[in-house]
Amino acid sequence: MTVDTPVRRPPAKEGLLHRVSGWSMRHAGLAVLLWVAALIAVTATSSLIGDNYRNDNSLPGTDSQRVTDIFREHQPQGDTASVQIVVHADGGLQAHKQRIASMLADVGNLPHVASVADPFTAPGSLAPDGRTAYSTVGLDAATEDMEVEDVRAIIHKAQEFAQPGVQIEVGGDLARSAAESEGGAAEGAGILAALVILVFLFGSLLAATLPLLTAVFAVGGTLGLLILASHLITVPDYTAPVMMLVGLGVGIDYALLIFSRYRHELLKDGTDRTTASMVALDTAGRSVMFAGCTVVIALLGLLALGLGALQGVALGVTLTVLVTMLAAVSLLPALLTLFGKRIEKSVRKHAAKKRRAPGDGWRKLAAFVQRGPWVPLVLGTVALVALSLPALDMRLGFADAGTDDPAKTSRKAYDLLAQGFGPGFNGPLVVVSEGDEAAARALGQTLQQDPNIAAVTPPQPSPDGKIATVLAFPKSAPQDAATSELVQRLRDDTLPALEAQTRANYLVGGATAAADDFSSAVSKRLPIFVLVVVGLSALLLMAVFRSILIPLKAAVLNLLSIGASLGVITLVFQQGWLGAQPGPIEAFVPVMIFAIVFGLSMDYEVFLVSRIHEEWRRTKDAGEAVREGLANTGSVITAAAAIMIVVFGAFLLSPDRMLKQFGLGLATAVLLDAVLIRCVLVPAIMRLFGNRAWWLPRVLDRALPTIALEKEYPAK
Repeated sequence: MTVDTPVRRPPAKEGLLHRVSGWSMRHAGLAVLLWVAALIAVTATSSLIGDNYRNDNSLPGTDSQRVTDIFREHQPQGDTASVQIVVHADGGLQAHKQRIASMLADVGNLPHVASVADPFTAPGSLAPDGRTAYSTVGLDAATEDMEVEDVRAIIHKAQEFAQPGVQIEVGGDLARSAAESEGGAAEGAGILAALVILVFLFGSLLAATLPLLTAVFAVGGTLGLLILASHLITVPDYTAPVMMLVGLGVGIDYALLIFSRYRHELLKDGTDRTTASMVALDTAGRSVMFAGCTVVIALLGLLALGLGALQGVALGVTLTVLVTMLAAVSLLPALLTLFGKRIEKSVRKHAAKKRRAPGDGWRKLAAFVQRGPWVPLVLGTVALVALSLPALDMRLGFADAGTDDPAKTSRKAYDLLAQGFGPGFNGPLVVVSEGDEAAARALGQTLQQDPNIAAVTPPQPSPDGKIATVLAFPKSAPQDAATSELVQRLRDDTLPALEAQTRANYLVGGATAAADDFSSAVSKRLPIFVLVVVGLSALLLMAVFRSILIPLKAAVLNLLSIGASLGVITLVFQQGWLGAQPGPIEAFVPVMIFAIVFGLSMDYEVFLVSRIHEEWRRTKDAGEAVREGLANTGSVITAAAAIMIVVFGAFLLSPDRMLKQFGLGLATAVLLDAVLIRCVLVPAIMRLFGNRAWWLPRVLDRALPTIALEKEYPAK
């Protein structure tokens, strides 16, 4: 195979990046003031208006969504919230009946409490052994309108009546949310750890602060914009923490890549600060913009899934990346101009203390890998595949109180109900009958005969008499695989056979059914999503590096790192490794991790390969280009990865199970991508490719647009 010489095109005119960064450097003080003013204005406005986060869990075309729509149509009594007060006494509840009545009376006088059921008279509220009972506390507001403090008041008032031998806990979604600890600890820990890494890297507190400051401005501004956007589009309430997780990691990463190139240029003889800034922005800045575009493409690819629960998150995180890119090429150049003299002094002082030449260790690593590329390539690939295998058994679902911290009152209430009424009591299947009264009775009788169903409620007709609802309590817990198998069997075998006899229509809903429907919807649309994301990213890489093999290599390695991260999540959160509470993986976490990780993987791919490409264009020696490329980027990639790992890993401190899964998945993917893939597998593969790595047929070379990441500067 011969290497075709790329078609030469005339140099492009000064681009938008050059104009924006150039203006920021010429008017540095004004640029910083504009960022400060924008941050204050957006924060003040968003604080004044408040958020309007709404969770859209609709799944058009699924049985569980049809059940929800039928309830809204035939039982339009409004959607008000409720909590459950669970009471347990080892010696039986009858001896404490008066105390329980006093507690319920006090709870009934609290704000927003509309009704309090008597656990001793309400049907089905007292466990068969008489030791556990629950009272449903009806509220006069919808879930999203209830203040956390009002829910906590109910929890505190109820638990005031607890005493030795009498346990009182409060369950329900509102109780779960109210029991969550205040946020901010994870973000603070991540920022502090990132600052420590940057100080060690640059040897200066001032130099270390600039990338952090850039990220904080970007994330802070985006948070305000997200709150305002929640009034225009549907934004889920978990978007903000996910946005901060990604924004901090990406923001520090992008600013670090540019600042590192700036520092590299400063250490060249005869290079002034202005030239160093322009070279950094014309090289690393272009790489950052391109990498950001790939992240945006990957996130917007989530729109191809057509799931309302993901669209708001995708748009929110996309906005974060766009603002982060803007900060990296406008705020950071202004800060470099304002503090350039002090930074240059500290950079040169820190470099003078180093005994070894910059990048010498990475140059030796690349040379070692190139001497025998097949061994590290095979071993590394086997390791990634092995880590990916557990993901094949991944089970998706929605977290409930059963996966909460055992110390939370919502988890204790969940466990008490499971012990007293059976494991399936916390997640009943909602089966709707669209037919006459005889069809509803036949449904109840059929469900009672199922060996995996513990109890069935009598059919409850709607006010208009057109539908009837039966609650079926499985013998297994909502998070168990056996419950999902029961749902599938009812839908595929049991209910279709009954429909043939009664001529009625039956639908299965409930939390477990909704999780199964979500998983099925994602599985059906996943090929389109992957094709869109991988295809567009590969085309962009092909246009940038004028190569066929580079995009193919990037796509395969990125997919391996994603698979490995999902495998680790499965081992920890589904299998219960490292002491985690076993349970299903949050239904939308895998596709979100795919989109985010695939985009973030391109950061290091573009940064490393663009530097290799720059050296190859200069020397036409493929082996030397790889060694010099890794020597110039290895320490930066490692530092950037370390920062992302500590920022993402800090979210393991969050009490939220979903954020823990995100944090572990992203941290694992970045660790594998930066250390194993970019520093070992890529040099090995590039050694095997040789000059063919930059081969592109003339037909494609003429057809593809030119996207230049490198601007040639004379060597010093």
